[in-house]
Amino acid sequence: MRKVFLLFFIISLNSQNKDFNNYNQKIAGSDYGLEMVAIPAGTFDMGSPNFERNRLADEGPVHKVKIDSFWIGKFEITWDIFELFMLRELDSKKVLEASEVKIDVDGISGATTPYVDMTFGMGSDGYPAISMTQLSASKFCEWLSAMTGNYYRLPTEAEWEYACRAGSKTAYHFGDSSENLADYAWYESNSEGKYHKVGQKKPNDWGLHDMHGNVAEWTLDQYNPKNYYNYVGKTTSNPMNIATKVYPRVVRGGSWMNPDYRLRSSSRLPSNKSWKKQDPQIPKSRWWHTDAQFLGFRIVRPYTTPSNNEKEKFWIK
Repeated sequence: MRKVFLLFFIISLNSQNKDFNNYNQKIAGSDYGLEMVAIPAGTFDMGSPNFERNRLADEGPVHKVKIDSFWIGKFEITWDIFELFMLRELDSKKVLEASEVKIDVDGISGATTPYVDMTFGMGSDGYPAISMTQLSASKFCEWLSAMTGNYYRLPTEAEWEYACRAGSKTAYHFGDSSENLADYAWYESNSEGKYHKVGQKKPNDWGLHDMHGNVAEWTLDQYNPKNYYNYVGKTTSNPMNIATKVYPRVVRGGSWMNPDYRLRSSSRLPSNKSWKKQDPQIPKSRWWHTDAQFLGFRIVRPYTTPSNNEKEKFWIK
């Protein structure tokens, strides 16, 4: 009887779980979808060891981090999809039905139209969206959540590095040497001074493209050069350094403008208000970093849907 009950319990429990597979998130009223990759839960060593070439002090000390399962975008968010959020031309009455999020699309603020062409002549269809503030990227996630019914947000810094490494412990997800970096990334040496269409380079072992290079990517965390010291000597579950001020916040992955060593899996970049230096608006835009032509993002969806309070905490206001 006990075995029968246990089997029934397992079957019941599994029937309540979501499928955990890669999927293509459709957006009602558009021809576009977002390919999402299932990332299994696990534990990894976050940061770079002292002997890693070109490491900086803010990348250590190395510490153990446990990450819960989540989905992450196979590609960086492109202009094709980001402009759906900007232009608001989709019919909000055709929102896809799902159970994770039920909010009014029309109540979500949208990014204002920038005063210059934010592609800077580098291309739009299939190219990564750039120069948005973290607020703008987060509002995109909130809009996408409302449009699809699934909960989306920016990755935490730990989730981003875990996904980038894809089980590796080396400087790059493919090894320690940058000799083969051009096979996986657009960076200073091969980009010809511009970003490129997403997905043209080889993916990492978990099927994610452009984790190194092309455009650097927003994460949720407040940047603190000494934050890792708080986690030494223990395994920390799903860490996040909650942001309390606008600058600096953490950007990851390096970009088409950077030398090879800035694309390493552990490399960290703090955001800076100088990224709005040439913005002529008074006050300067909440939505755009005009001088950050290297900056984009990708999205995640946690396997376990957070509570309503937690959802709000992860959507930057």
